[in-house]
Amino acid sequence: MKKSTALVLVCKRPKLGLGKQRLAASLGVKMTQRVAEALLDCALEDLRSWEGSVVIAPSSQEDIEWAMSLMRQPNVWVQPQMPGNLGQRLNTLDFELRSKGMKQLIYIGSDSPGLIEADYAAVCDAMQHHDVALMPAIDGGVVLMANNHPWPPLTDLPWSSDQLGNKLADCCRDEGQSVATLDGSFDVDELEDLIKLIEVLADDSRPARRILRQLVSDIISVTEVNHA
Repeated sequence: MKKSTALVLVCKRPKLGLGKQRLAASLGVKMTQRVAEALLDCALEDLRSWEGSVVIAPSSQEDIEWAMSLMRQPNVWVQPQMPGNLGQRLNTLDFELRSKGMKQLIYIGSDSPGLIEADYAAVCDAMQHHDVALMPAIDGGVVLMANNHPWPPLTDLPWSSDQLGNKLADCCRDEGQSVATLDGSFDVDELEDLIKLIEVLADDSRPARRILRQLVSDIISVTEVNHA
């Protein structure tokens, strides 16, 4: 992996009753918060193993101190997101990071624990030959997005829809940017996504993934008992 490439975690601070509403409808708010915390730990696990610059971008300026407490390493930056829809926030974040001298950026969220080292290697390789690299999600969104140049305006894209991945790729191509589409993965939004992790992470030896898998297994066991 290139040390000149920055890995950017776009995240929300896990809080009771906030975020992952579709998951909360199945698990309740307390268990959903535990899942969100375990998912975030998996993303931080990837950041800690990254050789280049790392950026943690919390959703609110109020969470700057919290974000700073997550990783205290010399290569870590904290850059809070600004208000707006996700497209506006990404455009502003991208501008701020480039103004600090960062040029090649890989953006991930905190809900894709299926990402492995080979995925990051594939992104870095694709970025040597393309302006943009996208990893599509099974639900039509994107698991990962990377760019060598500023994003085109993203405000009007259909965020949180099954058309996002295609529209994002089209938007970049319309601006004359070349786009590499990587092998797809999935993020965790629904209970069925959570269940899928039991198989996906079965042979994953990374500590945070093992903890997440055990948590999911416990949740499913309790859910099955309650519905028996």
